Amino acid sequence: MICAKKLLEKAMIACDPLKTEQNIHMRRRHGLLHGLGIGAAVLLTGCSSTLLSRPASTSSRPSDSYNSKRNDVAMVALSLLDTPYAWGGRGPATGFDCSGLVAHVLREGAGLRVKGSAADLGRLSRPIDRADLLPGDLVFFNTLGARHSHVGVYVGDGRFVHASNPRTGVRIDMLNKPYYAQRFEGAHSLLD
Repeated sequence: MICAKKLLEKAMIACDPLKTEQNIHMRRRHGLLHGLGIGAAVLLTGCSSTLLSRPASTSSRPSDSYNSKRNDVAMVALSLLDTPYAWGGRGPATGFDCSGLVAHVLREGAGLRVKGSAADLGRLSRPIDRADLLPGDLVFFNTLGARHSHVGVYVGDGRFVHASNPRTGVRIDMLNKPYYAQRFEGAHSLLD
């Protein structure tokens, strides 16, 4: 289980305007990280209760009850924000590429062992409707002119965590951001 205090401290440090040049990048995301800190606190309150209230859904997927495995996957993904990007990277010490991040998050958060490229993960996972996305599901994009050339972990509210590139490392983005919306190829799941 991810330590709630550590995650909230990371979000608070990222919002501190008095930090050094390393946080210049983080200040740009002040509003988003502040919201994530609050969101993390809300998610973590679910750790002490059995149900997390969600809006009614017409989905065929179970979304009305608290799911600790999905919560853990989302929290692991969020805890890795700002980890460096490394092509072929598979861990926080060396950095991540997109598929390495997903494999690490699923192993640490759900106990699932998967490996391979983003395209391999696309073949291993089952497609789901975008409207049925739940935290812990995978989102795929065509960013290199090839099917499923990029993958991220959906964390809720239209957001996903992914190892973007060497300049930005592990970051959070919105599915409706024009760059990703134009390249979105589908939602998949390995959970439930």
